[in-house]
Amino acid sequence: MIRFGYADTRFGQIHYASCGAGEPVLLLHQTPRSWDEYREVLPLLGRTRRAIAMDTLGFGNSAPPPRHSIGDYAAGVLALMDALGLAVAAVAGHHTGGVVAVEVAARAPERVSRLVLSSTPMIDQEGRTHRRDRPPIDAVSVSADGSHLTAMWRNRAPYYPWRLLNRYVRDALTVLPEVERGHQAVAAYRMEERVGLVRCPVLLVGAAGDPFAFPELDRLAARLPGSERAVIEDGMIPLEHRAAEFAAIVAGFLER
Repeated sequence: MIRFGYADTRFGQIHYASCGAGEPVLLLHQTPRSWDEYREVLPLLGRTRRAIAMDTLGFGNSAPPPRHSIGDYAAGVLALMDALGLAVAAVAGHHTGGVVAVEVAARAPERVSRLVLSSTPMIDQEGRTHRRDRPPIDAVSVSADGSHLTAMWRNRAPYYPWRLLNRYVRDALTVLPEVERGHQAVAAYRMEERVGLVRCPVLLVGAAGDPFAFPELDRLAARLPGSERAVIEDGMIPLEHRAAEFAAIVAGFLER
C-alpha cells in the first residue's frame, strides 16, 4: 500500500509517498512530474526496503524553493531526509531527478549509500550550450479556450505512450506558468564541477528509446569511472513505461 505524508522543513512542507520498510531508497522524479512517476515502482521496491518518492520543491504538492536551481532542489532532498530521520539513504533519480541526485551525493557524500542515475544527462559546457539554444520543452501559452491542454499533450506525444500522457499533463498543469523552470535549472547546472565529488557506488540506467538522454550515457559514464551500467532496450522517456524492469534493476543494484 502506498502511504502519503507531508514533512515540515525549513522550506515549508514537502510531500512524499512511501511503501515498505527497511533500508531507505529515495526516488527523485523528472520535471515537471511529481512522485506519481514512481507509482508503479514504489510497491515493487517496497517489498524489500522503505521506498520514498518525494515531490521536488516547486512541483507536485511540495512547497516552492527559494530559487529554481539544482542546488535548492538538492537542499530540499536533504531537508526531507532530516525530517524523516534518514541519516543515510540510497538515492535514485530520473532525468532531472538524476541531476538533482548527483548534487545530493556531491554535497553530502556521507549520507548517500548508493546512487542510481536513470536517463541522466551530462550537464557540462557542451550540455549547457546545447540547452541554451534549444526551444522550450513544455512551455505553453495559457488560453481561455483550453487549447494549451492540447499543446501540452502534443509536446510530449512523440515520446510518450498516449496512456501516460494524462499523468504528464496533470502534473504539468499543477506548475503552470512555471512548467519550464526545472529544465532551466538543469541547463544552468555545472555538473562537471560536482560529479567528481560522488563517493558511493553508482548505477547508470539508460533507456534505449530515449532520444535525449541515452546518447549522453557514455559521456556521463566517463565522468564516473567504476560505475555500473544497465540498459532497458525498449525503454522510453517516461519511467512508467518499463517500471517493473526499472524496479528490478534498481533492487538488484541495491542488494549487491
